[in-house]
Amino acid sequence: MSSSLSGRTVLVTGATSGIGYETARQLAERGATVLLHGRTPEEARAAADRLVATAGADGALLRPVAADFVRLEEVEDLAHAVVREHPHLDVLVNNAAIAAPERHTLTADGNEIAFQVNFLAHYLLTGLLEPALTSAPGGRVVNVSSALHRTATIQWSDPQRLRRYSRLAAYAQSQLALTVFAADPRVTAVSVNPGVCETGLLPLYGHEGAPAAEGARHVVRLCDPATEIVNGAYHDRSERVAPATAATEERTVRRLNKLADLLVGHTG
Repeated sequence: MSSSLSGRTVLVTGATSGIGYETARQLAERGATVLLHGRTPEEARAAADRLVATAGADGALLRPVAADFVRLEEVEDLAHAVVREHPHLDVLVNNAAIAAPERHTLTADGNEIAFQVNFLAHYLLTGLLEPALTSAPGGRVVNVSSALHRTATIQWSDPQRLRRYSRLAAYAQSQLALTVFAADPRVTAVSVNPGVCETGLLPLYGHEGAPAAEGARHVVRLCDPATEIVNGAYHDRSERVAPATAATEERTVRRLNKLADLLVGHTG
């Protein structure tokens, strides 16, 4: 593979397993400095050590960072630390995701857990990293989305799904929100559906998936400055296709920003 990523710095959220881990591996292989995000400092460090031990990654290129996305305050601390230590961030890969639990669950911040971890935390992180992200040409945000975003609706009057909860609908709503967010004019961003892969989210989709490394390849391609991107575009694996209609509506983008600002707004 070409080493066109050498000298570039990429933050990958949810990089301790699955597609995030494979994305970190492939980016480091191509010479990028990877900020490898985990839920705890221990998990992030263990993943970095594993990449060095089993994938022959260069430890000097891996920087473990941590934040539990269930706490927006930790997301904020992470963003401030990154801006301080890496004022030139080339790429942010918003990959961290959880399957919504069987039972409706609210975070300490008062948000439905999948909506917060999969979308709101990334919304907050992206906004706070904006000063570092916009400084470099080719700088971009890559949102790892899902084909399930097509089945979703954003429940504007009940985004926390307090009235009617289904784990699949909650997960799909979080993925639609993330896909809509790529069209935000404040940053250059794209979404990618990496395909159904052998990850912790596989049970949501079915029994068989491609290797996570294959899904990661589609993410890494979009991180490469040689790959031209169009703001708000949606990629299904290696093809650019139209996302759900909502993801291209300016009105929906504005409405989602307003909602997200409100939900993360109590944190500085």
